[in-house]
Amino acid sequence: MKLYTKILFTVCFLTFASILHAEVKLPHIFSDNMVLQRDKPVKIWGWADKNETVEVRFHDQVKKIKSDKDGNWTVTLDPVAYGGPYTMVVKGKSNTLSFDNILVGEVWLCSGQSNMEMTVHGWGSIDNYEQEISNANHPQIRAFNVVKDVSMTPKDDLDGTWDVCSPQTVANFSAVAYFFARKLNEELNIPVGIINSSWGGTDIETWTSADAFGKLPQQFKDRYKNFQIPDFDQFRKNNETNKVKYMEALKNDPGINEKWYEPSFNTSSWKKMYIPQMWENVLGDVDGIIWFTYSLKLSKEDEGKPAVLHLGTIDDDDVVWINGVKIGETVGYTTNRIYDVPENILKAGDNKIVIKITDGVGGGGIYGNPEKIFIKTNTNQYPLAGDWQYKEAVTSTMYNYIDVSPNMYYSLLYNAMINPITKLSIKGAIWYQGENNASEAYNYRTLFPTMINNWRNKWGYEFPFYWVQLANYMAKDNTPVDSEWAELREAQTMTLSLPHTGQAVITDIGDGDDIHPRNKQDVGLRLALIALNKDYGKTDIIYSGPTFKAMDIEGNKAIISYTNTGKGLYVNNKYGYVEGFAIAGPDKKFEWAKAYIDEDKVIIYSDKVANPVAVRYSWSNNPDVNLFNRAGLPAVPFRTDSWKGITQHN
Repeated sequence: MKLYTKILFTVCFLTFASILHAEVKLPHIFSDNMVLQRDKPVKIWGWADKNETVEVRFHDQVKKIKSDKDGNWTVTLDPVAYGGPYTMVVKGKSNTLSFDNILVGEVWLCSGQSNMEMTVHGWGSIDNYEQEISNANHPQIRAFNVVKDVSMTPKDDLDGTWDVCSPQTVANFSAVAYFFARKLNEELNIPVGIINSSWGGTDIETWTSADAFGKLPQQFKDRYKNFQIPDFDQFRKNNETNKVKYMEALKNDPGINEKWYEPSFNTSSWKKMYIPQMWENVLGDVDGIIWFTYSLKLSKEDEGKPAVLHLGTIDDDDVVWINGVKIGETVGYTTNRIYDVPENILKAGDNKIVIKITDGVGGGGIYGNPEKIFIKTNTNQYPLAGDWQYKEAVTSTMYNYIDVSPNMYYSLLYNAMINPITKLSIKGAIWYQGENNASEAYNYRTLFPTMINNWRNKWGYEFPFYWVQLANYMAKDNTPVDSEWAELREAQTMTLSLPHTGQAVITDIGDGDDIHPRNKQDVGLRLALIALNKDYGKTDIIYSGPTFKAMDIEGNKAIISYTNTGKGLYVNNKYGYVEGFAIAGPDKKFEWAKAYIDEDKVIIYSDKVANPVAVRYSWSNNPDVNLFNRAGLPAVPFRTDSWKGITQHN
């Protein structure tokens, strides 16, 4: 009887397993509320039992196909004009799938790092987010947020859902992608789908497929030569075990248990670190809890007085004590830290400031503008930038836990978050990335066009590709200096040599103190202007700011002529002075220049440069920008020299 029961169970199990395998399935990109690309053949694909007949019904089309020996199948729908809502029915031999409320319109892939990932309201909030959310009644706009994932090999599916734009959903939309889509929808009155596949703090290498990256010179591959993980899946399992121990340790911070914040606690053995900066610059790739302390000497007149403590931006969370008294705490890395110090806490002589910082992933520490880190009483202001002491309390390295970063190896994000949708018809792509590659800006000249061509090859056609140039960020320069960010912007501009490309310049709307500027409305708008002009026949729309054309030298003056001036150059300065220019002679020493508009040209000179040979504009991390065209778009950064930059290592 036992043998009979066992045989019966086995037969039932195999029958059930066979039924499960026979069910027709589609990737997650196909779901209710999705947008399909108009006026192009559209592939619908999925899995079924081998040699199973699959039927796809959409609009007035019926397509049938047999799956191959591995159960894969693909049908191609004939082009459909924009419209909807429609229903798609996919039928196999044992099940039927139905997807409702489908629109046909324009589908744009939106990718990059955190400034593309940044939502309307979430870990960072854009300007005026409350009103933007309340006004977001745009049922023709749909968004698909790709769930973050990494893989050493190309995947055939990803996770996520399509959402209809409404006040209830828009907070989770990529802000740049949303404002891009909103402008297109307003101008064209057709559905727009945005696929947000982005991940903060990521390098461009991880977004490039292995076959394309493998064709690059060896210098690009050398970065990954120490990546020795023969079994990535086993590594992830072991890493998860270490993670459990690490996360448990975070709950038992020795700094709290031993009261490191008390003035009497001896910190003489703690190491030193200059603040502000990301602690990765000193410690490498480390997450967890690190404590910092600073001894501040105050004058007698400030004893017992209230004060305001300014710490700038901290990544991620912090708790602050002064002389053993808790002053405040903040959760989240996009918030500027400003804490009120009550009366009777500060004293004459030494005062002990202690900060516990907890970083979950990515960069950590006190970063930003040194001038924005200080404590101020009614009578005095004391700078806090400089050498602080620090001690690691609980860190990922202590527990051999490695945050599985997309930057560990090339292609990890391409494999998991791009490859699964390369069969999907799209109109084009928008891209906001580059901050992470600034230190290797010269290589970006190769990496960026490589990735664009790579994606186009995978899709099989040369779709439009538009990107955001790096914003202005960090402290202002007192004198002209070399800049990694300027060199990265140059690499981005050089990539315009590829066909069907465009660049939104935003050096006028960044935030010197925050790498995540809150004005995402104008970013999305400027990207949309490019698409409207280049792809949708709105040729009267100006989509670019003044762009360098040529330089002439007359005596001690350089004369710059421009294209894309529209109805003329415009200076946002009542005196007519153009800011942001530097000029150099044969000695290659740049000086800030005086500049003014003369009809459609800009005249540049400096009393310190008698024989100018080179001009640079907006060539800094955080340039001064007041040169526009009449459409309100800023002039594109440029340089006339080809002198070796600081990121060119050979």
